[in-house]
Amino acid sequence: MLRNIRRATLQVLRTSGVSRWAAHSRWRQQRLLILCYHGVSQDDEHLWLPNLYMEPAVLRQRLEILQRGSYNILPLGQAVEQLRAGDLPPRSVVISFDDGMCDFYSRSYPLLQSYGFPVTVYQTTYYADFQKPVFNLICSYMLWKRRGSVLNKGAELGLKPSLDLRSESSRKEVMLELMHRAEADHLSGGQRDELAARLASALQIDYQDVGRKRLLHVMNPQEISELASAGVDFQLHAHRHRTPMDEAPFRKEIQENRQRLQSMTKSDAIHFCYPSGEYHRQFLPWLEAEGVVSATTCNPGLATARTHPLLLPRFVDTSARSALEFEGWLAGVSALLTFKRAAKAD
Repeated sequence: MLRNIRRATLQVLRTSGVSRWAAHSRWRQQRLLILCYHGVSQDDEHLWLPNLYMEPAVLRQRLEILQRGSYNILPLGQAVEQLRAGDLPPRSVVISFDDGMCDFYSRSYPLLQSYGFPVTVYQTTYYADFQKPVFNLICSYMLWKRRGSVLNKGAELGLKPSLDLRSESSRKEVMLELMHRAEADHLSGGQRDELAARLASALQIDYQDVGRKRLLHVMNPQEISELASAGVDFQLHAHRHRTPMDEAPFRKEIQENRQRLQSMTKSDAIHFCYPSGEYHRQFLPWLEAEGVVSATTCNPGLATARTHPLLLPRFVDTSARSALEFEGWLAGVSALLTFKRAAKAD
């Protein structure tokens, strides 16, 4: 109901010319919109996880809207500097991708390149070196592929005998069991991949074919180096895509992530994105100690000169968002219709 009301309001604002006025206003010029994307489907990932994956055609539509509206697509570092200085150009936008999955290399980057738009990839690095599907993602995807089934294969995996895959909630329970098993047994990356392969066998899925297609793989070092040489901006996203609650392991995640990125991109990463958008205020001094200049959240909003640089909001664009909603965020009016505020320091 609330979404329908919001969409109806956006339509009125667009038809009346208010959205266009807002996009060209001084108010909007003082604000930076950071777009957040995750994955673009190589197969049917957008049907499995529409909040993370979109079809290539939808991304192309978004880029066409940006070009048609003459939005200023800025490199992240430049945008952060100009935001602080108060001299952003009109209709400023940054495009960012989280995680650095290999579909960015094969699907997203060719589209971005065709429009000439700069982009930042917040790159996790553990799975860049360990070229196997990301464990939690591939397990969730394979369970979804066998949705609607009830299989008596759980005992083979050390789980409850019955695998109920008939609903999203029941599949989530199986997934949580798998994750708990991996954590409780302190499984290494290789052992987790072996568990994923056994799950595939139980589900009658060709795991070797998954590997050949590189579904849910992170870009490898060669791909990252190639794109960095072509001008893609790679920044920090934690080595293992996690944010420990203690300072030493938290900073180690940043340090390992930075070291691996430096070896692949030959540049120093100084911007950070909180994995899964999860952050706590105790992280801020730890990031400052590591020389991090800016950090982005998944809180919806537009950044201003007053926004804490380590708590920058973003608009997470997904398949569930309409073109009307997307245009509303570009103009700035959607930010006025959301109940959530950009995070600020205390």
